Amino acid sequence: MKTLLNIIWLLFGGLWLALGYFVAGIICCLLVVTIPWGLASFRIANYALWPFGRTVVDRPGGTGVFALLGNVIWLLVAGIWIAIGHVVTAFAMAITIVGIPLAIANLKLIPVSLMPLGKQIVPSDKPFVTTYNKSYR
Repeated sequence: MKTLLNIIWLLFGGLWLALGYFVAGIICCLLVVTIPWGLASFRIANYALWPFGRTVVDRPGGTGVFALLGNVIWLLVAGIWIAIGHVVTAFAMAITIVGIPLAIANLKLIPVSLMPLGKQIVPSDKPFVTTYNKSYR
C-alpha cells in the first residue's frame, strides 16, 4: 500500500515538490554560509519524493545552539511560507477521497520544512533508529 500511495504522490505533486526543494538546496549550497540549509533542503527533497513509510525524528544528542539559531533564521526567511504552501496544497488535496492520504503526507512535511536542522528521516516502522545505528537497512 505504501508503494501505491508513493506512486500516486509522485504523480500528483511529489515530483514537483521534490524538485523545488532540490533547486532550493542547490541555491543554498552556492554560498558557504547557507550550506547547512542546502543540505537540509536535499534531505527534505528526498523525503518529499517518497514520503509514505518514512517519518521525521530529532537527531540524537540534541540539536545544539547553532542548529536552533539556524532554524529560527530559516523559520523567519522561508519556513513559514513553505508551511503555508503545504497547508494550502493539503487542503486542495483533501477535497477528494483519494487525496486525503496525500494531504496527510503533505502535512507531515510541515514540521521538517519549518525547522529542518537537527532532524533526520527514518523508516516509520523504526522511528527510534539513529544515524549512528544503521540497523534498519
